[in-house]
Amino acid sequence: MSDSTVHAAGCVLWRRAPYDEGLEICLVHRPKYDDWSHPKGKLKRGEDALAGALREVLEETGHACVPGARLPTARYFANGRPKQVTYWAAEATTGSFTPSEEVDRILWLPPAAARNRLTQPRDRQLLDALLDALHSA
Repeated sequence: MSDSTVHAAGCVLWRRAPYDEGLEICLVHRPKYDDWSHPKGKLKRGEDALAGALREVLEETGHACVPGARLPTARYFANGRPKQVTYWAAEATTGSFTPSEEVDRILWLPPAAARNRLTQPRDRQLLDALLDALHSA
């Protein structure tokens, strides 16, 4: 791994829908990029990737969560540097959202609606990986 790689982690956050026991996926809206994505962020120096993923979910969505299956790692370029984001499936437990400068809105959507709302194709692949992991669990 090159020292110039930006290391980040996040979760595809989900919960059972309160009304029909279906799945809902949490998406975050970042006003800086005007995009919809999964909660994620840069790791602090020396921070474990899973610990960083759980911290970012809490910071961005206000929800604690229980991590599940490891999902595919996303690798892409951001601001001219390679970026590597390690992801987990995570079930939301407790919490409530408070808007911030970084994330001004969240949405809980059924998988098909979440897929349509996600900005990046790589985030749609993570959603598919989550659904596969949950169905095989």
